[in-house]
Amino acid sequence: MSIIREAAGRGAHRRGLLAEAAAIAALQHDGWAIMGRRLRTPAGEIDLVAERDGLTAFIEVKARPTLAEAAAALTPRQRKRLLVAAEILLAAHPDWGAAGVRFDVLVVDAAGAVRRIADAFRQEPEGWAPGDRGGAQR
Repeated sequence: MSIIREAAGRGAHRRGLLAEAAAIAALQHDGWAIMGRRLRTPAGEIDLVAERDGLTAFIEVKARPTLAEAAAALTPRQRKRLLVAAEILLAAHPDWGAAGVRFDVLVVDAAGAVRRIADAFRQEPEGWAPGDRGGAQR
């Protein structure tokens, strides 16, 4: 790996950590409890898991120069990976999601502004959707 590419990777990692910190602060300000950060599963990593009033949110944090770029940064492949990773985590934590489960995307721009896209995506129709809980088939 070239020195330039390695330095760019370190910069991106640092920006990602700062974006996660901004996302956590925004969630806590809105009354969410952080249940986990950078949770790794065989399917991939979930950036954040938060809970409020029994509702569990699996959260992907995207940092880009603008909020529009951040909002467009979640690919179909990433959505699928997040859905599978969430199923694994729900199986390991049966107490999560008593009032439901959803997938949020928190987008962070270069100035640190945070916006939430609540219930940003679902897997339908063959898989489970956030309200189904625990992998039930439709």
